[in-house]
Amino acid sequence: MQLTIRAPDIEELPALSELCMRSKAVWGYDAAFMEACRRELSFDVSDLASSQVAVAARGGSLLGVVQVRMTAEGEADLAKLFVEPAELRHGVGQALFAWARDVARGLGAVRMTIEADPEAAPFYRRLGARDAGLAPSGSVAGRMLPKLVLEF
Repeated sequence: MQLTIRAPDIEELPALSELCMRSKAVWGYDAAFMEACRRELSFDVSDLASSQVAVAARGGSLLGVVQVRMTAEGEADLAKLFVEPAELRHGVGQALFAWARDVARGLGAVRMTIEADPEAAPFYRRLGARDAGLAPSGSVAGRMLPKLVLEF
């Protein structure tokens, strides 16, 4: 069955939030760290109005999710990209990243910024993003994340 990239249904938002948590957990973080990230990794209805969100699905199974926000400066921000752990390294992440890139370009962005988990940064580099310094974590005080930029 073919992978489909589509808009999420409102009823899917809780399941997508849990998918993000499962995906983040593959890097071996402890329960306290994961709980600190819960708010940042969750979706709510306002996300559908303030950003572009898509899911990767095969049949009735949700395999991944991506979220792109436009900034006041006219740049795109890759806010989330998470893949169901069993689907890692099967092309789902690449398909979602391509969707995000195309959406960002279509909205007029000339670049997309990515604040990545340190373990996920190599994935983005393989897809053409370059390092652009560090950014503070939105979940854990004092933690710095790799900041990457994809130029269009």
